[in-house]
Amino acid sequence: MRADEQVTVTGGCHCGAVRFEADVAPQVRLLACNCSMCAKTGFLHLIVPHRDFRLLQGQGELSSYRFGTGAAEHLFCRICGVRSFYQPRSHPQAWSVDFRCLDDDHGLSADVEAFDGRNWEAARASLTDDE
Repeated sequence: MRADEQVTVTGGCHCGAVRFEADVAPQVRLLACNCSMCAKTGFLHLIVPHRDFRLLQGQGELSSYRFGTGAAEHLFCRICGVRSFYQPRSHPQAWSVDFRCLDDDHGLSADVEAFDGRNWEAARASLTDDE
């Protein structure tokens, strides 16, 4: 497989009401954020451009939550409460998918990088547009 090739992965919430698929590289970079939300939920951010993400089912089961600046839209399954993906303020052109919500057979290799969400402005400045 070439480095620029993508694979399709699937995932969703705990109860299965929300399902999605995404096209990603076989080797991915994850962000482990320490902000007030991610530190409590253990979310591992896999950034997926909007064009490479497809919600397969569950649009009507998603509930939205915003806090702080309100720029990020946190989407939760209203049945089981899991946030399998959301719209981050750091990447307005992409979804942030929780790597832990991918189906077990995804086959991806991942590198995890710390992201200092508690100091969001400074940390965001360290990201490139393709992350």
